[in-house]
Amino acid sequence: MKSTTLTKYLMQVMFFAIVLTVTGVLHSHAFAQSPPNINVSGYVSGDTVRRGSSAQAVVVMEIPIGFHVNSNRPLEKFLIATQLDVEAPQGVRVSRVVYPRALLRSLKFSKNRVAVYEGRAMMRFNVTVPASFGAESTQLKAKLRYQSCNDELCFPPQTREVWISVKVK
Repeated sequence: MKSTTLTKYLMQVMFFAIVLTVTGVLHSHAFAQSPPNINVSGYVSGDTVRRGSSAQAVVVMEIPIGFHVNSNRPLEKFLIATQLDVEAPQGVRVSRVVYPRALLRSLKFSKNRVAVYEGRAMMRFNVTVPASFGAESTQLKAKLRYQSCNDELCFPPQTREVWISVKVK
């Protein structure tokens, strides 16, 4: 009789161990999500800027399918806006950034629609090189701050730096 009771006890312990293991695996899989790998790059249209003139520059975000990035004007206070800051060397001027038009989406984590970027998001600005600029090239330092999300949750904000080479004629 003791061996039957011991066998039942061991079977119950094994059953609960299996249930806890399966539950733990499912729980860790659901919450072990990581932010998407968003490719950020930049370029100057035409590849060259003439002294005394301007050219358009672009910073591009490649957002993987199933994810989005909050727009530069999110509709909820708790969401973090996408923000692009561009630093130029002395004498070179950079205009204000023009952000892409946001998409309005209904997502699980918000009662209201949210303004987001999906796929390829292109932020544009003009670069003006003065007529007296002495060098044959320069670089712009672009710092892009964004918050990426999926349909259920948002990840901590990230800041990415992109160096944009500018050839000068």
